[in-house]
Amino acid sequence: MTSTTAKAKSKQKAKKEHTSGDKRFKVLDVTMKRAQNRPDALIEVLHKAQEAFGYLEEEVLIYIARGLKLPLSKVYGVATFYHLFSLKPSGAHTCVVCTGTACYVKGGGEILKALEEKFGVQVGETTPDGEMSLLSARCIGACGIAPAVVFDNSVAAKQTPELAQARVKEWLSEK
Repeated sequence: MTSTTAKAKSKQKAKKEHTSGDKRFKVLDVTMKRAQNRPDALIEVLHKAQEAFGYLEEEVLIYIARGLKLPLSKVYGVATFYHLFSLKPSGAHTCVVCTGTACYVKGGGEILKALEEKFGVQVGETTPDGEMSLLSARCIGACGIAPAVVFDNSVAAKQTPELAQARVKEWLSEK
């Protein structure tokens, strides 16, 4: 093999790898290649990206858009439409307050407000220490046990501001 051929192969390999050298991009490449870089694989690729990176930062969205030959606006639109995708790093714990009609009428709004005030965090944000992310959901499908709050993927029924604050306080004191 001539040195010209070796250089060409090295250059091809470099093109396939992300410039940062971050191996998580290789996971995305494999996922996109398995789907033959079809645009309809967008949600699958976004899931894999969130699994690999923890959240969908701008650089990752751009990489996916280029790989699937989609406009960035389309990728961003899908990533922001579904609440299971996050554009920000999340905390060690997540607290999701249901604000669907049944939960809201029975006190979901007050629970959310009490958590914001007590822990100094706004909906959609993470506490400065990275311990808790506070989120809201339009409906979690648990209307019969309203108001419902999801603590680390575990649904809690008939919550009050005091019960929700106590549960979050347990997380923060575990440190």
